[in-house]
Amino acid sequence: MKANILNIDGKKLKDINLPKCFSADIREDIVAKVLEAKKRQQPYAPSLVAGKQHSASGIIRHRRHVWKTHYGQGISRIPRKIISAKGNRFNWIGAEISSTVGGRRAHPPKVLSMMGIKSINKKELKIALSSALSATANKNKIVKRYQTLEKLDKEFPLIVSNFNKIKIKELLINIKKLLGNELYNLAIKKKSVRAGKGTRRGRKYKSNAGLLIVIGKDEKLKTNAFEVVNVKSLGVTDLARGGLGRLTLYTEQAIKYLEEMK
Repeated sequence: MKANILNIDGKKLKDINLPKCFSADIREDIVAKVLEAKKRQQPYAPSLVAGKQHSASGIIRHRRHVWKTHYGQGISRIPRKIISAKGNRFNWIGAEISSTVGGRRAHPPKVLSMMGIKSINKKELKIALSSALSATANKNKIVKRYQTLEKLDKEFPLIVSNFNKIKIKELLINIKKLLGNELYNLAIKKKSVRAGKGTRRGRKYKSNAGLLIVIGKDEKLKTNAFEVVNVKSLGVTDLARGGLGRLTLYTEQAIKYLEEMK
């Protein structure tokens, strides 16, 4: 499978043979499995000592002739704390257990259940990465993902020679030339206020995935307009974020690294 390498102005420089991963079979089932295993939920749970910061020992003495016993008081055997005492008569109040005021929760959320304990095989991870890379070179997958596109006259994957020593203003102008107006509108990151109650629950804003720029291991590019990932740390969650066929732009050095990696 061949592809064109473009300069930053969008003009063709040369042809290259793409790595085998770009012509691999697209296994959507394995990609979905990997994305599920890679999900991370923010761990949250009550404090370990919540509902236990009191004088109630939790040990109920229920026998005769013992100081501070429950015996003969006609009260249930639950942890209690003493509010007041007069001789051997005590004003008890239940504490600690979930049925008491200020007690701990009965079944609180557990942190371990949110730590992403699902695992994935190495072979499956490799197949998923090849599938995600192959989908970025598949025009049908890209059109299917971006439903506002009617037709594409671009050749995929998009490969540019390099972005060395380029200013952000020039980068935006050149990427617009590379992609065209229709694709550029999809590529640029957009942030908007979420509709509904989510605005009051820590998720006020939502944003699109936008264009993914994959740079070589020795290259550097810093911008907030697009997502930039070094090829060494490239993963399925980057390439398939929001679904297979994400709009992706590779540098020539990144393609060479993928060829060596096999």
